[in-house]
Amino acid sequence: MEMKRADKVHYLEPALFTAAAVSAHGFTTRHEGVSRPPYNSLNLGTNTLDSSHAVEGNRSILARGFGADVERLVTVNQVHGTDILVIDAPNPDYSYFQKLEADGIITNQPGVMIGVCVADCVPVLLLDPVKGVAAALHAGWKGTAAGICRKGVDAFINLFGSDPRDILAAVGPGIGPCCYEVDGPVVDAFRRGGHPWEEIAAIKEVSRWQLDLAKANALQLAAAGVPERNIETSGQCVSCAPELFFSYRRDGGETGRQTGFIMLKP
Repeated sequence: MEMKRADKVHYLEPALFTAAAVSAHGFTTRHEGVSRPPYNSLNLGTNTLDSSHAVEGNRSILARGFGADVERLVTVNQVHGTDILVIDAPNPDYSYFQKLEADGIITNQPGVMIGVCVADCVPVLLLDPVKGVAAALHAGWKGTAAGICRKGVDAFINLFGSDPRDILAAVGPGIGPCCYEVDGPVVDAFRRGGHPWEEIAAIKEVSRWQLDLAKANALQLAAAGVPERNIETSGQCVSCAPELFFSYRRDGGETGRQTGFIMLKP
C-alpha cells in the first residue's frame, strides 16, 4: 500500500483497487483534522469523548477530499459482532444508518462512501469490480473469531451473485502481533470458530499469545474463496506508529479512530 494525499486527507491506498471501479478507497491516518489532543487530529470516531462538532468537521474533511457528499458518508454503531448492513437502494437519509448496530457495510450504490472506524481492530475493504459491489468490515478479535470476513464474502455471493474469484480484498493497518497479547478466552473463541490458531499466533508465555489479526483475516478471506493474489495487507502496526495512527491499547483507551473507506464510482 502507498501513502497518498487527497486535499487534506493523508491515507494508505491499496494497490489492488487502483484500476477498479472505485472513486475513493483507503485507510486514513490521524493527520490534518480539527480535533484536539488526545484525539488529534483527524478523529473520525463518533463513539469517542471528542467534541461532536470536531468529529463532524473531520467527516466533512474526509468526504470533501474525495469529492463525496458528507450526507452520503455512511458509518454504523460498531459492536464487535458480525452483522453487516446492506445498502442496495438509494436512501433519502443516510444519517439514519449511523444509529444501527453492525460491524460491516456492503453496497452496490454508486457515490455512497462507506466506512468502518478502528483504533487497533483491523479494517477490511472488499470490492467486486465485475458486479459493482463494495464492503467495509470492522474486524476486531471477536468479529474475526466469529467469521466476519467469511460472512462478508458470503454476502457478495448470496446477495449480489459475485464469484469469489473476482473479489479484491485489502486488509488495513491494525495492531500487530508485536503489540497484541491475548489470553485463553481469545484462543478458545478462535478455536471454536475453526481458525488455524498455530498459524496466526505465537506463544509468549504460559497462557499468553501474540495474535496476528491481519493474517487471521487474510487466511479467512482465502478460505472463503478469495484468491491469495487478490488479498493485500498493509503490514503496519498502528501501536508502533503513534505519528500516523491512533491505538486504543497504546493510548490507554482515550484516543481517536481512523477509518477504512470505499466508494463506488457514480
